[in-house]
Amino acid sequence: MTIQKIHELFLINNSASIDTRNIKSNDMFFAINGPNYNGNKFALEAIEKGCSYVVSDDLEVSKVSNKIIYVKNSIKTLQELANYHRRSLNTKVIAITGSNGKTTSKEILLNVLKSSYNTIATKGNLNNHLGVPLTLLSMNKDTEIGIIEMGANHLKEIESLCKIAEPDCGYITNFGNAHLEGFKSLEGVIKGKSELYDYLRVREKLIFYNSDNTKQTNIIGNYTNSFTYGTDINSDCFLVQGKSEEGVKINYKNKTINSKIYGDYNFENICSAIAIGDYFNIGFDNIKKGVEDYLPENNRSQVKNKGSNTIILDAYNANPTSMNLAIKSFEESYSENKIIIVGDMFELGVESHKYHQQTVMYLENISKAEVFIVGLNFCKTKHSTKIKSFASTEELIKHISKSKISNSSILIKGSRGMELEKVIDFI
Repeated sequence: MTIQKIHELFLINNSASIDTRNIKSNDMFFAINGPNYNGNKFALEAIEKGCSYVVSDDLEVSKVSNKIIYVKNSIKTLQELANYHRRSLNTKVIAITGSNGKTTSKEILLNVLKSSYNTIATKGNLNNHLGVPLTLLSMNKDTEIGIIEMGANHLKEIESLCKIAEPDCGYITNFGNAHLEGFKSLEGVIKGKSELYDYLRVREKLIFYNSDNTKQTNIIGNYTNSFTYGTDINSDCFLVQGKSEEGVKINYKNKTINSKIYGDYNFENICSAIAIGDYFNIGFDNIKKGVEDYLPENNRSQVKNKGSNTIILDAYNANPTSMNLAIKSFEESYSENKIIIVGDMFELGVESHKYHQQTVMYLENISKAEVFIVGLNFCKTKHSTKIKSFASTEELIKHISKSKISNSSILIKGSRGMELEKVIDFI
């Protein structure tokens, strides 16, 4: 069956899924195969749950029902259908990638744009070769703007996602030491993330970028189809960070926007949303409301009050760049009764020990703070008795359970797999 014909069937309900656990009636279900699962085994279950059609690359399975469409490769068909669907719409597509802050930037931008446009964005962090197609397929003829988050841990991945989404414009949040197992080095990260700018530049599409970021300005060079933002007065969107002990404060058009987002490192994430809102002619009041109404969730830069303690929970993910920025911002924001809990950083490859040791050396120099490091990687570092080490989150919890913590400011930062958010219940 051709992609055009599959698209005609898809348009009957304009809804797709790859997971029978959260399937909706009349979805088109794609039976995806992976290293640890075979979606074809769930084809009949999908039909029983009310799917309109199932796309399967198992010939025998396709013979069971006339609702099962046989294709050579379900993943490739999902991607081709998403691209075909994207081309059928008049939707303006904005792509976002970067080492840190992609999801936060995307969520703030969604809050800003939806005040004036019918806008759809990537849900959660479904930003890979499956998530990007599913986001595109969630759009319809009424969708005016689509925000596509693109994640990558190796070269050519962003390039591939761009070919599926065909963005009209986009931006890179930043470049940092993340996913080094795949990218090998910071230079590899920059090259991989810059595939978005390469795609846009070749097609003379619009590029948003932070004029304060020298790595980005060097990459952009003399490319003119761009819109800049930052603290440079000559930027297309001029912004200044204000002083605040709570959320990041931004001065924009001589007025103040008070966010509920913790951490100076989030300043540029907020700036990108304001700048793109400015480009799309969204008025100040709606931009201000969009930023100020956004509440961080899912363990990202969240501020939680528990008893007399203030907890900064930033444990959705961690890499050397985001780790050091989080510690630095916490150190500058709080002066007394500080507790720092950091967990292992994953996907750093052969450089893992070096980066964990660098973080520990930084922590050694922080004054008036009780420091806990958690995980096998951190335990292998050399550190003084000032720093207490625990092989696992469970071991840390056992220790904290015996202590009474009060009137303290606590930073919790680590990679997702460490599940450091569990510590909160025992503080």
